[in-house]
Amino acid sequence: MTNIKSQFSSEEWMKVMTGAGNAGSAIVAASPSGVTGLIAEMGAIVKGVREEVGKEPRTPLLEAIAADLVAGPPEGLQQDSEGRIKNMEEAVSRALQGVREALYLVDSKASPEEAQSYRTMLQTVAQRVAEAAKEGGFLGMGGEQINDKERQVLAQLDELMGSGGQISQAAGLDTGSTVSPNPDGSGNSV
Repeated sequence: MTNIKSQFSSEEWMKVMTGAGNAGSAIVAASPSGVTGLIAEMGAIVKGVREEVGKEPRTPLLEAIAADLVAGPPEGLQQDSEGRIKNMEEAVSRALQGVREALYLVDSKASPEEAQSYRTMLQTVAQRVAEAAKEGGFLGMGGEQINDKERQVLAQLDELMGSGGQISQAAGLDTGSTVSPNPDGSGNSV
C-alpha cells in the first residue's frame, strides 16, 4: 500500500495541510473580533482540526495530516510568494482560494472516503471558528454569535465544498441552495 502523502508534491501537500487553516482564516478575516475574539477563533481552528484527526476510524489522509501536525512544519518552508495582504477582503479571497485548491487536490488524488473526511474536517473548523467569539458587542455584552459577514463566508465555504449548506445549518443559519463545485475546483456549476 502506498503512502497517501506520496501522491502529492511537496507544494501540493502544503496546500492540503493548510486547507483547514484557510477555512478558519476566511471566517476570521471576514469579521475580525479584537484580541480576545482572535485568540478564541485561532484556538477554534486548532480544536477543530484535533477533533477531526482524532476521530476513529481515521482515513490514511487524516492519519498523514495528523502525523505531519505532530512533526511540525517541514524544513525549507517558504513564505507565501503572493506578497502581503492589503485588506481583509483580500485575506478572505486568498483563504477561500486556498480551500478551493486544497479541495481540488484531495478530490483528484485521494479516495472518495478520504475526500469526504477532509471536507468534514474543513466544515468542522469553519463552524467552530464562526461560533468561537461574539461579534459586535462591547466588553462581552450584546453582539451576535455569527454575524452577516461570517454567514456569507460560511455560505461560500458550503458552496466550495458542495456540502448543501451543512456548515451553515450546523451553525444554525438559514441556507439557500448551493452549487456543487466543478471538478476543476472553480465553484462553477457543472
